[in-house]
Amino acid sequence: MAKREKLQKTNAMRELDRAGIAYEVQTYEVDESDLSGIHVAEQLGENPGQGFKTLVTETPCGGHVVCCIPVAEELDLKRAASVTGEKALSMMHVRDLVPVTGYMRGGCSPIGMKKRFPTIIDETCELWDEIYISGGRRGVRLAVAPDDLVAFTGAIVAAITR
Repeated sequence: MAKREKLQKTNAMRELDRAGIAYEVQTYEVDESDLSGIHVAEQLGENPGQGFKTLVTETPCGGHVVCCIPVAEELDLKRAASVTGEKALSMMHVRDLVPVTGYMRGGCSPIGMKKRFPTIIDETCELWDEIYISGGRRGVRLAVAPDDLVAFTGAIVAAITR
């Protein structure tokens, strides 16, 4: 009988554990040629509207705003800026992701970053009892209740997709 490999906890999992928030860990095969959430949803046979990707944006003053949107959608930077009261937002360059958040592309979670940033979660999260977010590592995602995620991150829920 083969021994099952134990999954090492990520910062996101540790923070949820400390907060007493229930979550389910799911693992999937990573395809380095396609890190998209749509690919992951197809691989797992699930609705892409239930999977949320984490995008990190920059403010004109050098601040950061985290945006969580369905994997098949595109972030509307003007809407997101308006929600946060910023003049504008721009996407953070991928090379800055690890130094700022501690996470790499394809494994960025809104939970467990090096620092807490203002967070916006697209309003479609309210359509689901649970949504899927990155677990903080490629190949790992977490199923969590949207209300718990919103409360834990202090997020604003708003329409931020095109």
